[in-house]
Amino acid sequence: MTLRHDVDAVVLDIEGTTSATGFVVDVLYPYSRSRFAALLSERAEDPEVARAVAQVREEIGEPDADAGRVEKALNAWLDDDRKATPLKTLQGLIWSEGFARGDLVSHFYDDVVPRLRAWHTAGAELYVYSSGSVAAQRAWFTNSPEGDLSSLLSGLYDTENAGPKQEAESYRRIASATGLAPGRLLFLSDRPGELDAAREAGWHTVGIRRAGEPYFEQGVGDHAAAGTFDEITVSRSTS
Repeated sequence: MTLRHDVDAVVLDIEGTTSATGFVVDVLYPYSRSRFAALLSERAEDPEVARAVAQVREEIGEPDADAGRVEKALNAWLDDDRKATPLKTLQGLIWSEGFARGDLVSHFYDDVVPRLRAWHTAGAELYVYSSGSVAAQRAWFTNSPEGDLSSLLSGLYDTENAGPKQEAESYRRIASATGLAPGRLLFLSDRPGELDAAREAGWHTVGIRRAGEPYFEQGVGDHAAAGTFDEITVSRSTS
């Protein structure tokens, strides 16, 4: 069955939706874990690093925490798969450098890139909304197995510039930033809580259910579901 949506833009989750969660957990997480200490010591004066460290200290309630304590907190959050903004910021910096060096190449399911190109050609704007930082998202799409895909994207959103992914206000904020009416936006994600929040904000939603992904068995609640992007047709009305 094909799901047809007359919308102006598609907003994409990454993990479990465009790309395998296993790649993030098995490749990117260990890569960042092995480099937290060096980042905290070598780039402590970097404004973005300093801001993230201050956020870590605030979250753990230890305003004087040293680099070792900050690293311990980051690793604990990583173990818990916690979507903490400062963790994602620092991971994004590390991953961006790794992609730039050629250490890392991102992963996309086979159906994703051809469909993104088709939607883009059809005139739909494409955005990303992921718990991973904007820096990580940019590196992810720039360093794909099929080359630089960043020209397909009109904007990137994370938990810092949009807000938590399971709160409707975050989706209202994105709609406002894009200048599009909520009813002209389609959100694709594998997580029912995120889909619920997007729908509450007036968006269209499709839950992506890929075998082997963490949320596959849970399903996507009462949202329309697709196993691949090939099951989704996006068009823009000209009226």
